[in-house]
Amino acid sequence: MADLSTLSAARLARVPAFLSDVDGTLTTRGELTAQVVGALESLRDAGVPCVLVTGRPAGFGELLARMLPVHGVVAENGGLWLRRSPRTGRLEKGYAERADVRRRHRGWLVERVGGVLAEVPGARLSTDSAYTEIDLAIDYGEEVSLGQGAAERIERACRARGLRAVRSSVHVNAWVGRFDKRSTALRYLDRFLGISPRQARTRCLYLGDSLNDAPLFDAFSLSVGVGNVRDVWDALAHKPRFVVPEREGQGAVAVVRALLGARTKRLSTQREHRTE
Repeated sequence: MADLSTLSAARLARVPAFLSDVDGTLTTRGELTAQVVGALESLRDAGVPCVLVTGRPAGFGELLARMLPVHGVVAENGGLWLRRSPRTGRLEKGYAERADVRRRHRGWLVERVGGVLAEVPGARLSTDSAYTEIDLAIDYGEEVSLGQGAAERIERACRARGLRAVRSSVHVNAWVGRFDKRSTALRYLDRFLGISPRQARTRCLYLGDSLNDAPLFDAFSLSVGVGNVRDVWDALAHKPRFVVPEREGQGAVAVVRALLGARTKRLSTQREHRTE
């Protein structure tokens, strides 16, 4: 684990896209602050597209894509993406799987998650599961307080039933399918920003805080954790290369400031060279 200050400013200045988790990374105690929204606006104004990558449902993803200054949103742990069309301003949506596959998988998922809820005392669907299309979220730390032991048991019970399952800071998300945050985020970058998977892995920056960010920490050499990632450090299958000391939204603001500061310095140096 290295502090972000050890990262080359020249490399940070050339980041072509900024990707970020939402809960516990952009939010602070569950809320988006004015500072974080301002940081996202600064990225947009500087020409650095921001893509949010979240386990939250399609309904939340639509709200984020419509109302925040971001390029797009990958939601439901990679099950779908949403973005506003640059040509028409209308919302566009795409899926990781075909409609017939989604319908079949959804039926399996509902049945198997029902078994998990019956097996783990106190487990229940998250309140936002009503707005999902692809996955389902089991609440262990948002509206209930079951603890990490119960979260681990929920994960094991999901996987024992053939489901994919990952733990966020508040939910265990479960789904059927071969996609995840990583695969859909890389496809989004390639399709809409012209950044190939190979380029993305070495040049794009990913910011996160939790266990379901591990595939993206592994995918991007410029992976950064906000300070609260240390809370799950020992359980992370893949760890971020860099960590900032600030937690949650304050950490996100610190990373954006560092990126834009390096970018401004680079542009200023280029202008000086041109006038010499």
